[in-house]
Amino acid sequence: MLDFITEKENSWDFLKNTDLPVFIYGMGDGAEKILRVFDVYGITAAGFFASDEFVRGHYFKGHLVHTLSQIEDLIDDFIIVLAFGAGYESLYRRISEMAKRHTLLAPDVPVVGEGLFTYEYCMENAEKIQKVYDILADDFSKQTFADIINFRISGKIEYLHRCTAEKSEIWQSIILLTHSERYIDMGAYNGDTVIEMNELTKGQYEHIYAVEPDTRNFRKLTKNTEGMENITLVNAAAWNENTELTFSDRSGRNSKLTDGSGVKLKTVRGATGDSLCPNATLIKMDVEGAEAEALEGCECSLKSGSRLICALYHRNGDIFELPLKVHEINPELKLYMRHLMYIPAWETNLYCAL
Repeated sequence: MLDFITEKENSWDFLKNTDLPVFIYGMGDGAEKILRVFDVYGITAAGFFASDEFVRGHYFKGHLVHTLSQIEDLIDDFIIVLAFGAGYESLYRRISEMAKRHTLLAPDVPVVGEGLFTYEYCMENAEKIQKVYDILADDFSKQTFADIINFRISGKIEYLHRCTAEKSEIWQSIILLTHSERYIDMGAYNGDTVIEMNELTKGQYEHIYAVEPDTRNFRKLTKNTEGMENITLVNAAAWNENTELTFSDRSGRNSKLTDGSGVKLKTVRGATGDSLCPNATLIKMDVEGAEAEALEGCECSLKSGSRLICALYHRNGDIFELPLKVHEINPELKLYMRHLMYIPAWETNLYCAL
C-alpha cells in the first residue's frame, strides 16, 4: 500500500537535523506560520531575505532583511525556506533558479486548519489515500497525486515541476465546454474565473451564478462583470444549507469562515448551490476550506452529472477527503487531478466529468 509515496523524511525533520544555516525567503503571514512550526521542532532561522525590490533596510523578527546576493557574499552553503506563494511565471522561474544553486524547500503548512501534512499523517490515512489513487481516472492524475503528496511531505519543489499541467489541456480534454452551460462559480472573488468562462464560451452560455461572500470582493465582482448577460451575482458563502454564517472581514482572495478568534467578524448569508441552480452543468469551488460543505450543498447537480472543478489545497485532508466525498455523491463521475504552475501546491485541483 502507498508504494507511490517515496519520501519518508518530513521537511521539518530535515531542517531540524541539518548542519547548514536556514534562511527564510519572504515575510508576512507565510513566514509567521513557518516560524511557529520552527518553534515546535526547535529549528533556528539564521535570517531572512526578500526579493531585491522589497529590501529597504528594514527588520523582520529582529533580523535585518537581506537580499539573496548579500547572503551569498557572506555564506557559501545554506538552505532556503520559501515562505510565500509564487504563481506568476517570472517569480516561479526565479525561485527555480535559486533551487539550482542552493537546497530550497517549500514546507507545507495548511492554508486553513491545524496540523501538518507529514509522512506519519499519510500513514494514518493510508487507506483513504490509496483508495483515491486507485479511483483516479488517468495515469497523469495518479502521477500528480503522488507528486503532490511527496512534495507536501518533503517540501522539494521538483515534484511540482514534474506534475505541472497546462490549463488549456484541462479545458480541451476534461472540462469540455458547451454553449448551454449553467455554471456556478463558488468563490468568484473579483470575477476572474467568471470572465474566463465568458471568454472561453465567447459569451455563449445559458446562465452564470457567481457566489462571493466578501463585501469588497463582491463590489469588484459587480464592476468587472458589468454588461455581461445571463448572470446572477450572489453575495453569500457557499455552504451545505441556507443559513447565516460568521465570516472574517479580511477581504482579498483568502476571505473565509472563522471561529471568531482575533479577526474582525461579520455575518454573511450561507447558500447552497442547489438552491441557486439544482441542475448546474459545471460547478467551480475555491472557497477557502469550506469545500466539503459546498459539495454537500451541490448534491442535486452532482448526482445529475454536473462537471466539477474543486480546490484541493486548503486543508490537510482535502487532497483525499474531497475526492472521496465526490465519489460517494456520484460514483459515475470520473476523477482527474491536475496541478497548475504554483509553488507551493496551492493550485492543485480536482476535475470531474462523466
